[in-house]
Amino acid sequence: MKKFLFIISFLIMVYSCNTTSTREAGNPFFSEFNTPNGVPPFDKIKAEHYLPAFEEGMKRHNAEIDSIVNNPDAPTFENTIVALDESGRMLNSVGAVLSVMTGTMSDSTYQSIEKEITPKRTEHYDNINFNEKLFARIKTVYDAAPANLTTEQKMLLDKTYKGFVRSGILLDGSKQDRLREINKELSSTALSFNQNLLKETDNYQLVIDKKEDLAGLPEDIIAAAAKMAKDKGMEGKWMFGLSKPSWEPFLQYADNRELREKLYKAMYMRGDNNNEFDNKENIKKIVSLRLEKANILGYNTHADYVLEETMAKTPDNVMNLLNSIWKYALPQAKKEATELQAIAKKEGKDIKIESWDWAYYAEKLRKEKYALDEDALKPYFKADNVREGVFAVANKLYGITFKQKTDVPVYQQDVKAYEVNDADGSLIGMIYFDDFARQGKRPGAWMSSFRKQEIFKGEFVHPLIYNVGNYNPPTDGKPALLTLDQVETMFHEFGHGLHGLLSKCTYNGLSGTSVYRDFVELPSQVMEHWAFEPEVLKMYAKHYETGKVIPDELIQKIQNAGYFNQGFRTTELVAAAILDMKWYTMTATPNFNPKQTEGVEKLDVDKFEADAMAEIGLISEIIPRYRSTYFQHVFSGGYSAGYYSYLWSEVLDSDAFQAFVEKGNIFDQATAKSFRENVLSKGGTDEPMTLYKNFRGAEPNPIYLLKNRGFVK
Repeated sequence: MKKFLFIISFLIMVYSCNTTSTREAGNPFFSEFNTPNGVPPFDKIKAEHYLPAFEEGMKRHNAEIDSIVNNPDAPTFENTIVALDESGRMLNSVGAVLSVMTGTMSDSTYQSIEKEITPKRTEHYDNINFNEKLFARIKTVYDAAPANLTTEQKMLLDKTYKGFVRSGILLDGSKQDRLREINKELSSTALSFNQNLLKETDNYQLVIDKKEDLAGLPEDIIAAAAKMAKDKGMEGKWMFGLSKPSWEPFLQYADNRELREKLYKAMYMRGDNNNEFDNKENIKKIVSLRLEKANILGYNTHADYVLEETMAKTPDNVMNLLNSIWKYALPQAKKEATELQAIAKKEGKDIKIESWDWAYYAEKLRKEKYALDEDALKPYFKADNVREGVFAVANKLYGITFKQKTDVPVYQQDVKAYEVNDADGSLIGMIYFDDFARQGKRPGAWMSSFRKQEIFKGEFVHPLIYNVGNYNPPTDGKPALLTLDQVETMFHEFGHGLHGLLSKCTYNGLSGTSVYRDFVELPSQVMEHWAFEPEVLKMYAKHYETGKVIPDELIQKIQNAGYFNQGFRTTELVAAAILDMKWYTMTATPNFNPKQTEGVEKLDVDKFEADAMAEIGLISEIIPRYRSTYFQHVFSGGYSAGYYSYLWSEVLDSDAFQAFVEKGNIFDQATAKSFRENVLSKGGTDEPMTLYKNFRGAEPNPIYLLKNRGFVK
C-alpha cells in the first residue's frame, strides 16, 4: 500500500512539473528578459502569457514574503525592510507590461485579462498588507530604528511602516475583513469605470458626408477625418470621434455650430447617457466605499486620509490654494466671455456663447488681438521635431543624449525607443514614445515605466520609461503636426520621463516618481517653461516642408499671446480640482447600498456636480475640465482628492524656473546641476520641501504662479 501511495505521489509530482514546464515554455515572463538593456520582448509576449505569468508572479512573491516572515534571524532593516522592497519583481514586471497594453492597445482580450486579474491582484496585496507576522517584524525595526540609518533608509522605513498602518493592519479582524471587501469592490468598480469610458469613447462616431459641413476646418484635420472614415469602411466621408485630437480642433475651427454642439455634448456626456456605459452608479459606489474605508481607518473623509501623505496635509490647505487662484481666474474668465460674445455679435450671430462655442470664438479672438493663427503655426511643430526639441533642452541642461534604437522590440509599430546616455557616455536608461491616438487607447497623456531605477544586489538597475500621447497621426504622406497645447504636453510628459530616468536612489519604493502626489508634477510642469522660449523655439521649431526655422515674427506673436485665454484655462482646471475635493470631503455616503443606514439622501451625481459648480459661481460658458462621469484621474486613477496637485506643483515649478531667469540664462549649468541633484535624482528619499529648499534655498514664492498665468504683473 505504501509503495502504491509513493507511486501515485511521484506521478502527481511529475505531472505537476510537466504542467509547470508547459506553462513556462515560451513564456518570456518566466525568466529574465534576454534583450538589449533588459527591455520587454514585445515581439515574443502574447496575450495568453499574462495570466500564467501573474499566477507565477504571485506565487513567487508569496514565497519571498514567507522567507522574510520565517527568517530565524532577528528583524533588521536589511532582512526585513529591504527584503520587502526587493520582493515581487516578476509580478511587477508582468503588471507593468500589461498596464501599457490595457492603456494603449485595449481590446476585448486585454479587457478580459484585466477583469480576471484585478480582483486576484487586489486580494494578493491585501494578504501581504494584513500579514501580522510580517508587520511584527516591520514594527520591531521601526520601534528600534538604528541611529545610523541614512535619510533615505529612514524614509523607506517610515513609508513601509505607515503603508501597513494606513492599509489597516492595526484594526481588528472584522474591520480588516470589511476592508478586504471594500478593496476588492473598489478595484473592480474602478476598472468598470475605465472600461465604460474607453468603450463609449471608441464607439462614438460623428460621420459627415457633406463637404460644406467641414467649412472652417484646416486641411490636416479634414485629412485625418477622411482617414478615420476610410479605416471604418466609409471612404468618401469624414469621421470625428471623442479622442481629444479629433473633437478639439473641430470645436476650434468648424463653422457649423449645430455640429459643434453635437460633438461637444457627446464628449461631455460620456458616462452620463443612462446606457450600458453609464458611470454614475460606479461613481456613487467609489465615493461611498472610499469614505467608508476612510472612516474605518479613523479619518473623517477620504480627503483627510489621502492628504495626510502629501505636502498639502489637509483639505483646508488645498481649498485655501484653490480659492486664492479662483478669485483671480473667474473674473478673467468672465471678461474673456464678454469678449467672445462681442465677436459673435460683430459677426451678426444672434446667439449666447455656450461651452461648445468657446474654442471657436477664442480662436477668432486670438487672430484679432494677436494676429496669431494657430493653424499657421502647426507646420513648425512636426511631432518628430518637437521630440528632438525636448531632447535638445535636456542635453543643454543636463548633458544627456538620446539615440533611437531600431533593434528594440516595441508593442506597436508607431512606438519609438531611445537609449539615453549621460554626458560621460554611461548608460542612463531607455525611453519609449507612443505619441499617436488610436482605437483602444485611453484618453490623455501619461508617463510610466516598465522598470524603475534602483540598486539591486549591488547592481545599478537602469530605468525603462515610456511616454504616451494622443496626437493625430500622420496622414497621406503629411507628418503629424502639433498644436501649441500638444507641444506643451510633450514637454510636460518628458519632464516626468526625466524624473524617472535621472533617478539615483537605492530603493525601488523611493525611486523616480515615487514621491508625494502634489510634488510629482514639479519635474513635468517645470519643463513646460522651456517649450516656447525664443531660444528654444529656434532649436526645434522648423517648417516640415522647407526646414526653415520659425521666424522671429511668429515667435513674437506666440510670446504676445502667452497669457491668452488663461481665465478659461485656469477656471476649468480649478473647477475640476474643486469638484474632486467636493466628492471626497463628503461626510455622508450616497445610499447605493441597502446595508447602509436608512435616511441617507440618495445621491444624484449630476445634481451634485451642478450644485458644486453653482456654489463657486462657475459661469455657464465653461464646464470643469473633466465632468465627473469621465474624470478618470479621481475615480479610477491615482488622483482622488489630488487633482489640485497640478496647481500646488505650479507654485513650485513657477518659482523653480525663476531660479534660471534670475541667472539671466535659462540653461544656467549650475542651476540645472542643482535641480538634477536635489530634485530629479532624489525621488522620495527626503521630504519634498527639504529637497526643494536644497535646490532653491527657500520655500517657493506663490507670486510666480500668478505671474505665470498673467493674473498679476
